[in-house]
Amino acid sequence: MITELSLQNLPDSDQRLDAIFHAFSDLLFILDSDGTILDYRTGDTSRLFTAPGKFLRRKMQDVLPPEAGRKFEDALSRLGNGSKPVTLEYFLPTPSGTCWYEARLESLSNGQSIALVRDITKYKMSEIKIKRQFDQLAGLRAIDLAITSDLDLTPTLSVILDQVRAQLNIDAACILLFDPLTQLLEFAAGAGFKTSALQHTRLHVGEEYAGKAVLERRAVHIPNLNSRQTAFLRSPFLVRENFIAYYAVPLIAKGNAVGVLEIFHRALLEADEEWLTYMETLAGQAAIAIDNAMLFKNLQLSNQELTLAYDKTIEGWSRALDLRDKETEGHTRRVTAMTYKLAGKMGIKQPELTHICRGAMLHDIGKVAIQDNILLKAGALDDEEWITMRRHPMIAVELLTSINYLAPALDIPRSHHEKWNGLGYPDGLSGESIPLAARLFAIVDVYDALTSDRPYRPAWSQAEALDYILEQSGAHFDPSIVPVFIGMVSK
Repeated sequence: MITELSLQNLPDSDQRLDAIFHAFSDLLFILDSDGTILDYRTGDTSRLFTAPGKFLRRKMQDVLPPEAGRKFEDALSRLGNGSKPVTLEYFLPTPSGTCWYEARLESLSNGQSIALVRDITKYKMSEIKIKRQFDQLAGLRAIDLAITSDLDLTPTLSVILDQVRAQLNIDAACILLFDPLTQLLEFAAGAGFKTSALQHTRLHVGEEYAGKAVLERRAVHIPNLNSRQTAFLRSPFLVRENFIAYYAVPLIAKGNAVGVLEIFHRALLEADEEWLTYMETLAGQAAIAIDNAMLFKNLQLSNQELTLAYDKTIEGWSRALDLRDKETEGHTRRVTAMTYKLAGKMGIKQPELTHICRGAMLHDIGKVAIQDNILLKAGALDDEEWITMRRHPMIAVELLTSINYLAPALDIPRSHHEKWNGLGYPDGLSGESIPLAARLFAIVDVYDALTSDRPYRPAWSQAEALDYILEQSGAHFDPSIVPVFIGMVSK
């Protein structure tokens, strides 16, 4: 049986409410319809944004900073237009840093409302950190895509600098590339600059902060450029940039310095360990991009040199053949140039044009195996000699088939003596079964032969040669190519 004394010892509602708010860190405000703070409850007054004497009987939206105040103004408006509770988030600056709060507003029957405020800083910071990490991963992904999809260094550096500025939240950045030949660091790309202050940068290793970063293989940090009397004398325009904080990070790939990432900010930087780690990660990505681009560039140069050597060899072979057969001297050079032009008129693009040129230069390479008494015979060849002469296309195939580099160029050496009507050699092909390159070349080859002097006849005129080409359209030559050729030559 409950005694009167025990009932007297029970806490009243205010005591119970105070106990609840001491147990939890929430804040409670009683607000009038216009947002005026009528009363409050808290177990820890240190959690209040300001002293009670400064907010009681004042509007919540006036007590808080402007942005938070506007959010409360909007929440009260929405609460007045409906019966459902309204929730909002806002942040407040405190001596210990930014604190985030979630407020839940509930209407009371008398027109007043209750605002229950909870500190969500811990959760908000975790959310912000997760988002920042996600953005950083997305930034690295964007750089990876740039590296793998485009071997041109310029757009890749642009992507890297955009991510450096966005993810590190800094004002400007640039990349200096190291040239191993000149031993200089030279400006390659920049973003966020108001002037062209650094675009003409050329530094020796060890010179200024960027050169020092490369020499010592470590990041150089200048917290306040204004405190260094010798800072960045390389450009008189840099003063107009008003930079304060600076980092120079060496870009190292496979143990070799390939450049420097320079970071600039127009205010002091508060860089924590996570920020510094990500900066180093971005620098590593930049180094990979530069190294890949340099490897590709060197490979291109090697391929160009090798291709040039191959083409010079081909030219040498064709020149040797021309020198052997004085009658056709200059023939190879002329038919190659004219075939290239005709192929372009027919809409053929690279790399097929290059293969056509090589095939044209090598069209008679099989004649190197034909005996002089047949190849250089002044009169007409007899039947046996013609059988031998007509072997030269297949001899060309035997000579060139083992050279993979020349495989795409074999159509002309093999098939340039085929005829549209099927009466040519060596395979008796007809119509479009003859490779297009060989059909193009056949017209050019005959035209050049007709318009060149021979010991047994003088050169034909252009008009006579073109009349013959037109006459052989549909017999010897592809009728769709003949008018294109005649139009080209007539001009």
